[in-house]
Formats: sequence, structure tokens, C-alpha cells
Amino acid sequence: MKMNSLIQKLAVTSFFTITSFTVLAQQTSYAPSAADIVQAYQRANKLDTAIRNIPTNNDIVPFWKKDGSAFWYKKNLPDKNWEYIYVDAATGKRKPAFDAQKLAQNLEQVSGKKQSSMRLAFSEIYFEDQNTLKLKTQNQWYQVNLLDYSVVPAMDTIIFRSNSKKPLQQKHSRWEGSKTIRQSPDGKSEIEVRGGNLILIDVASKAETPLSTDGSADKPYGNIEWSPDGKTVVAYKTDPKEIKKVHYILSSVPGTTRGELKSREYAQPGDDFTSYQPYVFNLTTKNSKKVDVEPTDFFDPQPLHWRNNRYYTYEKADRGHQRFRVIEVDVQTGKTKNIIDEKTKTFIYENRIYTRYLPKTNEILYTSEQDGWQHLYLVNGISGKQQLITKGNWVVRDIDSVDILKRQVWFKASGMNKGEDPYFIHYYRIGFDGKGLVNLTPEEGNHNLTFSPDRKYYLDTYSQVNIPPVTKLKLTASTKALQEIEHGDVAPFLNTGVKLPEVFVSKGRDGVTDIWGVVCMPSNMEPNKTYPIIENIYAGPQDSFVPKSFLPASEMQSLAELGFIVVQIDGMGTANRSKAFHDVCWHDLADAGFADRILWMKAMAKKYPNADINKIGVYGTSAGGQNSTGALLFHPEFYKAAVSACGCHDNRIDKQWWNEQWMGYPVGEHYGAQSNITNAAKLQGNLFLIVGEADENVPPESTYRLADALIKANKDFDILSIPGMGHSDGGVYGRRRKRDFFIKHLLNAETPNVNMTTSKSDK
Repeated sequence: MKMNSLIQKLAVTSFFTITSFTVLAQQTSYAPSAADIVQAYQRANKLDTAIRNIPTNNDIVPFWKKDGSAFWYKKNLPDKNWEYIYVDAATGKRKPAFDAQKLAQNLEQVSGKKQSSMRLAFSEIYFEDQNTLKLKTQNQWYQVNLLDYSVVPAMDTIIFRSNSKKPLQQKHSRWEGSKTIRQSPDGKSEIEVRGGNLILIDVASKAETPLSTDGSADKPYGNIEWSPDGKTVVAYKTDPKEIKKVHYILSSVPGTTRGELKSREYAQPGDDFTSYQPYVFNLTTKNSKKVDVEPTDFFDPQPLHWRNNRYYTYEKADRGHQRFRVIEVDVQTGKTKNIIDEKTKTFIYENRIYTRYLPKTNEILYTSEQDGWQHLYLVNGISGKQQLITKGNWVVRDIDSVDILKRQVWFKASGMNKGEDPYFIHYYRIGFDGKGLVNLTPEEGNHNLTFSPDRKYYLDTYSQVNIPPVTKLKLTASTKALQEIEHGDVAPFLNTGVKLPEVFVSKGRDGVTDIWGVVCMPSNMEPNKTYPIIENIYAGPQDSFVPKSFLPASEMQSLAELGFIVVQIDGMGTANRSKAFHDVCWHDLADAGFADRILWMKAMAKKYPNADINKIGVYGTSAGGQNSTGALLFHPEFYKAAVSACGCHDNRIDKQWWNEQWMGYPVGEHYGAQSNITNAAKLQGNLFLIVGEADENVPPESTYRLADALIKANKDFDILSIPGMGHSDGGVYGRRRKRDFFIKHLLNAETPNVNMTTSKSDK
């Protein structure tokens, strides 16, 4: 029996092996005719329209009553219709907010303007109670009695507006700097800058006292702040540097016959920055002291945080992004002490640093990647002693709010839940002591939360790229779900024939780290055909980019319908994983995670035998434009065709802050060594460049200089410069040309000749 069983197993195994080999052996490349391509375009457009007419309700936006007892929201319906839903928060009971048919009829009678019950468009809507509705449409207020649906015009009405998307506590951006405060806290004195020097003026008597004499018009004092008791002024002696300009020409301004020159300030890597040297001025003794610290030469001076009127702290990020400090200054001596002093051999991502100062307890809440992951720390504001609040191999993504009385932090994080996508965002709260961690969003998926005005309730919407969203009303105190508000249905999407994106994971270059991405396939994929792979690339280190929420319709899917397998991947060098994962980009933006991306696609092709690993295209915009061209220059053995829109093809040409953040300062030889322009002569494969002549993000000369280098290297390529367009992938026209390009070079097929199509204007 055992021998027979073994023989049967071997026979079955051999059968499947032979069958699989036969299928693979019989597979041929998808080779559409010109007629097939026309039909594919028509099918893709029809499918895209059908999908987009099905609502996803990925983003339920609640509008709360002032007392937090109820909210209402607009729910999207098929064919771009909608309805309003009213929810009693205490019971979780939901119902139509009103009889839309009756309201439309009566509102039309009173207003004299046509109303659609399926598309009632209100600029404002507020429920005073369940029976009284106030609404504004077409600049007119109306009051509605929901018992009999009588409608009467109303005067301009003040209503309570709850912006559920607005954070509870506003964050300060380091780009904002500090505000100059000229008047003393008691209002009796003020500071004026005259001839570059500080003049103290008594408001009542107008008596003037010079505080400085060494300032000048070329190096003036400015950025003034007062101590809380008004006895000390902090100001900065400035060494201004002119920000150089970049230019472009608008070639096709209507009503003109000449190009229009546009110029603007635009700092590039290595350019000089204005610097600020802090001084303290004692208004009692009229003496000043230069603070014992080097000038601030990156970001403007930051807000001051005072302690006992004698000490203040401020934040300083060094140019080069390798040191971040919170510095304490003794105004009596001018001496300084570092409360926080973080250094790194790679980079510190200042935009992700969160600081919150707690003056009553002399503490600072602070986020840092110093232990290898982005985490929260509680810092003693006097001694600088640090205590980890959160810890583990996961990432604090953002801070929602801080409850000072309860000593709790509310935050977003990803990677804490084992066994799920490490990029999924979940919401938590935790004590300052690192205890009492509560997961507000335990369900698997990518979450988005909004709170009631009193924070008693919250709406939790979560989904996955191929699983529709669910929205639940929950109690904040217990996280208990009171009611399921919405539950998306995948069936309407599948009924269109679309293939929803699939998540794929493989190991990266180190053989250990998981690399995550998505795969979009054509809905009519034939099992005996192979299809070229096209990667949608953006390797900018400032974030991660693979979609995580429900995405039935996308440009990737629309492109796939033409006969491609379209993928998107977050390789090493992008954000939201470990510090080591992120550090791969340091001094090496040309790396772009290609080693991980190529391994990922090879592994994907083994799982999905319809993927033709020998025909790889790539496209991207901005940093993705740099990446897609770099794919052909640095990895021509793998990538065969690229479309690059408004790419930052040389990091010396692009904006200063973004490029120095990853490539470092000073500008070294590695900038030029990784430039697409420097390496243009290496081009293999087919390249299509797109640029908007009015790009104010990445200067258009970045693309033009690449074109110049390609021409000088005698390389063939295509280029599309779009008059009047800014930072873009080319818009509708550019996207159509991109699709045609891939069809020509990866499918070897003819595209529809749009010049032979009669437009409406020709008739």
C-alpha cells in the first residue's frame, strides 16, 4: 500500500510538473495587431469609466454637532450620485438625514432653481436638532422643518463647523522660523531696527535708547524676541545672502507675440545661505552678549522656549543634516548647553522630528531614529536625560496630540502588528512612561481616524489595496465599536471584469528584508501569453509610495489594460521602515533601490508566469523621472524602455533643501558621478522625456540639459516639451503619449493614428 501510495504521489507530481512545463513552453509573447490596440484603448477607457462610477467611500468625512451627540456625512453612490446620512453617536443608529425627494421638491419651489434629489449640492449644512435643518445652496440660506419639509429662506447663519481633518494640536514647521515681536510683554516698550541696529523706545515718552551699534544695512539685527518678564531681548545679527534666481520662458501666452520671461528665487545645493548669530540684550544694564554658539545657517531662527526668564532653549539643525540640537542659553552669561544633541554619519530627517515643550514640568517630547527606528522620547529639559517611550522594530509615523494632564501621547505608527503589511498605519495612545499602550485600530488594514469635537468618539476607516473600506464608530475611552457605519462591497468592482491589484512581497538585496509592492494585471490576460512588465517608480527618500488603501481604479490599472503587467515597489532608500533601510539613499540617490526592485520583479515573474521578465519598462515623475532615466543608464541589462517626466536629472540643479537632505553638504564629486546628465552617454534602450516649460518645482533646464548631453553623445531619444505646463507627468496628452511609447517599444505594435481622427472642431 505504501509503495502504491508513493507511486501515485510521484505520478501526480510528474503530471503537474509536465503540465506546468507544457504551459510555459507553449506561452508566447502578447503581440497585438493595430486593431487589437484600438480595441484595448476602447476597453481600457470603458473599464476605467465603469470603475470610477462605482463609489469607494474611502474617505468618510463626518460633520459633528457642537455637543458631539450626532454627526452627518455625505455618502457617494453609483454614477456620481450621493446621499446624506445622519448618525446618533450614543446609540450608533444611522438613517437617511432627510427625505431627499421631498427636500428637493420643496427647495426647488421656494428657490425657483432646479434641484436633483440624487445630487443635492449644499455648500453648508447643519442640523440644529433632528427636526430642524439649516442649509446653504447657491449663496442662499434656508431653514427646513423636517417634520413637514417646509422650506423658508433664512438670514446669513452662524453655525458650528467641526473640521474633522484638522489636527487637534497644530504642529510648528521648521521652515516657518520665529516671528519678530517688537513690543514688550507689558506693552510699555518696543524695539525698532534702524540702520541695522536695535533701538529701544519707551511707548509713553518716545524716549530712545540704542541697544546695539555694530549693526549695519549690510549686516543688520533682526528676528527679535522678548523674555516673558520683558527684561531681556534676544535678536540675531544677520549675514544676508542673496538667493540666486532661475528662469523660464512662457512660449505661448494667449494674446502675445513674444515669449514671457519668468524669474524667481531658487536655492540650489551648495548655494550660500543667510546666517543668524544670536545675541542677548539686558534692558536693565543695556549690555549685550554674543551667544556662545555658531550661527544658524540652515532654516530661519527657531522659536524660543523660556525657563525662569534666565534660560531659553531653541532648536538648531546644522546644514548637511547630520546634527540636530536643542540648545539652552543662559542670558546672563551667553553660555550654552546642549539639552539634545543628535549626530549621525548619514542624515537626520528633520521634517520627521517632532518636538513638544512642556514648560510646567521642564520636559520635552521628541522623536528620533537614533536607536534604528523612529520612536518617541521623553527628555528632561534641564539635564537632557532621555527616556524611550516607544520601542521595537516599528516606526512612529506621526503625533496626533499630547494629553498633558493624563501624560499620554496619541500617535500613528506602522509595523507594530506582526503578520501584516509593515506600512499599514494604525493609531495608538501610550503613557509618557511607556506603559498603557492602547491600539485604537486593531483591525488589519490601513487606517484613517477622525475624532468628535470632544474626542469622546472616533470614526475609524480602514481598507487594503484590494479590500474595500470599512468605517466604524468607536468609543475613545474603551475603543469599543458602537456601529459599523459603512462596509464597502467588492462585488460591483469585480463585476466590471477588473482585476484588483495584488500585493507581492519578496526579499531585498540582503536576502532578509521584505520588499513590498503591488501588481496590476490586464483584465483579459490570456494564460498562454506573456506580457511586458512596466514599473511605476518613485524612489524619493521622503516617504513610501506603494498604495495601501483600496484602489480599484488607477493609472497603473488603466495602463495594464493595454497589455502590460504594471507594478509599484518601495525599495530600500525610501522611508517608513528602519533607519538602515532608509540610509541606503545617503550620498547615493542613483541607487534608487534598483537592486531590490530587480530582485522583486524576478521573484514576481516566477510566481506569475505571464510576466515577461525580458521586457521591462519604467516610468516616473519628478524624482521618479530621475529614477526612470537612471534605470536605463545604470541598469540597461534589465530595463529596456523609460518615460521620464520633469525629472531632477542632476541633483545640483534641483532644490537645495531636498537634495542636500539626502546627498549631503558640501556638494561633492558624488553629485556629478550620479547625474543622469553626466552619464547620458551610457544610454541604452528607448527613452522618452517629458517636461513642462513652466515647471517651478524642478527647473525645466534639468531635462533640457539632459537632452543636450544625449544629443552630444549622438543618442536617439524622444522629448516632449509642453507649453505652459508646470510640474506634471504631461497631463492627459503626456499620459496618452506615454502609453503609445510603451506599446511601440515593448509590444512592437502600432498605436492609433490620432491625426487621422476627425475632431469636433473640424466638423
